Amino acid sequence: MLLWDLFKMALRSLIANKLRTFLTTLGIIIGVASVISMISIGEGAKQQTLSTISKFGTNLISIQPGRKKTRHVRSDRVVTLTLADAKAIESQVPLITGVAAQVYRPAQLKYSNKNTNTTVRGTGKDYARLANFVVDRGRYFSAEEIRTSRQVVVLGATVVKNLFENENPIGKDLKVDGKNYLIIGMMEAKGALSWFDPDDQIFIPVTTAQKRLFGMDHVQSIDVQAASIEDLEIIKEDIESLLRLRHNIRGEEESDFHVQNSSQWLNSWGDAAKTFTYLLGGIAGISLMVGGIGIMNIMLVSVTERTREIGIRKAIGAKKREIMEQFLIESVLMSFLGGGIGIALGLIISKAVSKVGGWDTIVSPESILLAFGFSVGVGVFFGYYPANKAANLNPIDALRYE
Repeated sequence: MLLWDLFKMALRSLIANKLRTFLTTLGIIIGVASVISMISIGEGAKQQTLSTISKFGTNLISIQPGRKKTRHVRSDRVVTLTLADAKAIESQVPLITGVAAQVYRPAQLKYSNKNTNTTVRGTGKDYARLANFVVDRGRYFSAEEIRTSRQVVVLGATVVKNLFENENPIGKDLKVDGKNYLIIGMMEAKGALSWFDPDDQIFIPVTTAQKRLFGMDHVQSIDVQAASIEDLEIIKEDIESLLRLRHNIRGEEESDFHVQNSSQWLNSWGDAAKTFTYLLGGIAGISLMVGGIGIMNIMLVSVTERTREIGIRKAIGAKKREIMEQFLIESVLMSFLGGGIGIALGLIISKAVSKVGGWDTIVSPESILLAFGFSVGVGVFFGYYPANKAANLNPIDALRYE
């Protein structure tokens, strides 16, 4: 018997039991839709996370004081890095495009009758470019203002909103822990993260922060930007060699600082987001398996109901392979139809989640192929046993079946 004839017979059988066919394929529909929508949510979360992290700068190397295994120690209590270290890196390490030493602490700000608490970040002239901050109005402080420890300040967008509302802050005085600072600029908003608002801070020259505000002679971190991401490891090794030499660390002694490049924590976040996506896809995949069990159950019922039909077909010459193909085609056809409808439903759910929930969702062709291929595979896997059972029925016993 031709495959097309078997297909038409399988289709007639499914149409003859419309409600049962729909309820059977419903499990596949929900499973495929769940896989597509969950993977799209996971991929969207991954891309949003990586995009957000990239807002803090790319091709960066961060140098922190203290040994890596003691990173939990507060950086303002560890005094192994200095401005001289940052200047040495800037002048002696090749393949870099900027260096920014930093000190940071919370402080109280006051303007007129308004006040707020925020982070004061003392840093260098390159920090705004390294951290992807863009000046909205005014300007950033200069190398001369850093050298002379001028009391000038650049405001983050959240600080402007909290203290100035619709007023232009440029040229006005701001009290930082009771001391007057001239506002020379304000930054464009980056947008708050779940754990940190990069706009809720102010920027002052690092020397001003050290001498006039915090009273310290060390720095809490040094950021270095590489010209190319391919140079990160080379630059990291050069920095470690230079600082070990400057800090008189010899032989097998452990460094009193640790260096990490941005690609390492970007990969860490990417791996975490990928694991989250796989977890969501795996959970959704369970519903596909449940749908497959439903197909096998209904196909077994169908074999029982059509036992006499199978016996008659075998008696008039139908081959075992043809009987098996007929029932297997029915199983795969249900999975195929369920998969097609599930893809459409998954796309609708992804769009709805993005529009109503405000979450970024990314539906990739790979996720559609994965879900659809898995649904057809489920149809083959769970349809094989009922099809094989039908093919192996004894024709005499089948003809006697009531």
